[in-house]
Amino acid sequence: MKVSFNEQYSLFLDKVKGFTDEPIYPHTIESFFESLNDWSQFHSLEDVKKWFIEKRKSSSLSVTNIPLNEVSGWKADPSTGNISHCSGDFFTVHGLRVNSKNREVDITWEQPILEQVGYDGGLLGIIKKRFNDVPHYLCEAKEEPGNYGKVQISPSLQATFANLNQAHGGRKPHFAELFMSREKNEDLNVLFDSWLAEDGGRLHLKRNRGILLEVPADEEIELPNDNFIWLSLYQIKQLLTEDAWINPHVRGILAHV
Repeated sequence: MKVSFNEQYSLFLDKVKGFTDEPIYPHTIESFFESLNDWSQFHSLEDVKKWFIEKRKSSSLSVTNIPLNEVSGWKADPSTGNISHCSGDFFTVHGLRVNSKNREVDITWEQPILEQVGYDGGLLGIIKKRFNDVPHYLCEAKEEPGNYGKVQISPSLQATFANLNQAHGGRKPHFAELFMSREKNEDLNVLFDSWLAEDGGRLHLKRNRGILLEVPADEEIELPNDNFIWLSLYQIKQLLTEDAWINPHVRGILAHV
């Protein structure tokens, strides 16, 4: 009797799980197995690559370098020179004087640095869902003004708390409520929920909350637009070999698996 593709996944996974009785991290065995083959129920790896290349080509994002003193909505404090948003939210730019004996040489330097208002960072969340028993991860082809290539493959949700609170006056980010109410939703399986460090050379005391949650297989997840795509873990790892396609937040959340 011919075994279907998803049945092969389940059968092989059961065999792999029998290889050890040692206590290990809960997701280790399956994530290792996911990485061995492209079990995607939706797209081939080549189709995903074509989709992403088209997203970069069709991006409407236009970025122009302008003088800092021409940036509207931001102000410099006349006494300190610190730069902040007129709303009092988002982030500030201020200076640091640094003394270190743990670098290549004993050194003192001064630099500007970005600081998140309230130090709360943001939420970075990936939705995991099984289709025909096979895990898939919801990602977005997301535009950011500082992105290399304009568009990068990003988590299901990538938003600062200023965005979540709609300080910009726009809509709340897609899937925000799912992640913000995760502790109250008994149907969700929260696989990872922890603070993740960010680049301390440019960002002052910055951290973000990284979350991986699994929704029930029978729960309907409506994709807002075709910027969102279900990827297999194999595909995500293969796309890491491309030139800055996968953004660091996807890497950070899935590193624990």
